[in-house]
Amino acid sequence: FVVCDGMGGMASGEVASSRTVAAIMQSFAASAASGLSVSSRLLHAINTANLDVWESGQIPENKGMGTTVVAAALDQDKLILGNVGDSRAYILQDNRCAQLTVDHSYVNELIRNGTLTIENAHLADLRGMESVITRAVGVGAEVQPDFYSVDLKPGIGVLLATDGLTRYFAEDGIASILATSTFETACAKLIHMAKQRGGQDNITCILLLALPA
Repeated sequence: FVVCDGMGGMASGEVASSRTVAAIMQSFAASAASGLSVSSRLLHAINTANLDVWESGQIPENKGMGTTVVAAALDQDKLILGNVGDSRAYILQDNRCAQLTVDHSYVNELIRNGTLTIENAHLADLRGMESVITRAVGVGAEVQPDFYSVDLKPGIGVLLATDGLTRYFAEDGIASILATSTFETACAKLIHMAKQRGGQDNITCILLLALPA
């Protein structure tokens, strides 16, 4: 499962995102009989996509293109996730929502180096840097994704989403909407609410739910 968001304001962001989705899906499927672990296959798939976008970005009209990615793959009773940029994964359980991935963003770099704290980050004057990401697929010949694992028990959900959705919802807001939605209508309702709150960016999300065996 893959969600990508081409870098806003950059050349050919839609090309970068579509190529990344295709390359990850193709590479991951092609490695099914390799004997490698799911996490190794997902890492290889993201690296393959990065190199594809990087090489395509050498064409003048695509120069500088890049994309975020958050991807998830089943590994028996686990879900393995990888992310680059600020597209996120949330874990959903017992009507609660918690962000699983960590954004590769300017804000988080300031938190990591101690300039800001999580508590006061929303008060900082970031001078238009709020949406700047510090890692992306395709902007360099190499990329460093982060990886996470979720134990899949019946009723656990995982939401993959672009920042066009997540900038309009705190975790409790996502949980509230999902608690009052069916599985089939949940993503459409989240997107509708984000648009009502002023969403102008691309909005993409995938909801996964672990069912009883």
